[in-house]
Amino acid sequence: MTTELLIILLIAVVVVAGAGIGLLVSRKNRGLPSPRDLDQITERTIDHPEEPEPGPVDDGLLEDDFVELDETGAPATETTVDEPTAPAVEAPEPPQGRMMRLRARLARSQSSLGKGLLSLLGGGKLSDDDWEEIEDTLLAADVGVGPTTELVENLRARLSTEGVSDTDRARTILREELIGLVGPSLDRTLHSTGDDGAPGVVLVVGVNGTGKTTTVGRLARVLVAEEKTVLLGAADTFRAAAADQLETWGERVGVPTVRGPEGGDPASVGFDAVKRGITEGTDVVLVDTAGRLHTKAGLMDELGKVKRVVEKQAPVTEVLLVIDATTGQNGLTQARVFSEVVDVTGVVLTKLDGTAKGGIVVAVQRELGVPVKFVGLGEGADDLAPFDAEEFVDALLA
Repeated sequence: MTTELLIILLIAVVVVAGAGIGLLVSRKNRGLPSPRDLDQITERTIDHPEEPEPGPVDDGLLEDDFVELDETGAPATETTVDEPTAPAVEAPEPPQGRMMRLRARLARSQSSLGKGLLSLLGGGKLSDDDWEEIEDTLLAADVGVGPTTELVENLRARLSTEGVSDTDRARTILREELIGLVGPSLDRTLHSTGDDGAPGVVLVVGVNGTGKTTTVGRLARVLVAEEKTVLLGAADTFRAAAADQLETWGERVGVPTVRGPEGGDPASVGFDAVKRGITEGTDVVLVDTAGRLHTKAGLMDELGKVKRVVEKQAPVTEVLLVIDATTGQNGLTQARVFSEVVDVTGVVLTKLDGTAKGGIVVAVQRELGVPVKFVGLGEGADDLAPFDAEEFVDALLA
């Protein structure tokens, strides 16, 4: 009997232990897919990675982002797109205030000419060697042979008559003679008014690299400061981004630009610009032209064509030749050829600071018989000023 009870107890223990082990295994495997389903998932993941198992969707929001949702479940906040804004229209500096500021800059860069002359003239009686040194100083400043000879003769005559040995008196005499040489009586007005209600048409010409497009932009600022309406014609169709550059200058002061296709006919752009200026009642149309070497006959002929075509709409009231003052006497040859082709009426001298020689003003006026009307100093947007003979000489002698 005892043996039977032991056997029954052992069987009971085995049954209970087996049931416990079965319960643990069932809990451990709860939630796992069947072997067949597991094989299918593995096959899709390995053989078809472009179809991954669905997972949580990343909506780009962090847990700390609290976004109100609309009825469809999308964020209810409105999305705004920043529209590109037009550049702010600037108020150019009045021309009257520019020359005073530029005079100080010119005085710093050109003072060697004035100081050199005054040191010689105020030193008492001058020898032939002293006068020769004065001539060399003027020639080094690009005054030119003819004007230098004239100035020296006038100075010698006055100093001999008056017997000047005082520096202040010598400065007064030198100032008067230099002003006379520069030409205070020349008409330096920018002719920007047309006849019979037509706009003034200003054609800007010159060789490559003199700063024509920049000069046109700066000139537009001068005219806007004088409360005139202006239209720009981008007739430089060959230089990459020339029209874009001019258009940017115009946008800064609220001036529109007429442009054509790159590589197109520059004469047609000038024609269209003047035509639009007449239609809109614009005061002044500024036409920028492509830089061209004065030695290239074909390009010079094309420039003449631009002027002739433009004048089918309205007369050209001003032809401004832009000359880089740092080129010195080399600029005179350029000036001569341009004047023959398009009848230059005025000169703009750019880069007159730094290494430039102030005497080029006298030389170019004598060469062309036309006045310097504007000078450019520095790189600023308003560093273009109407030329004034007395202000210029005072800057040289400062």
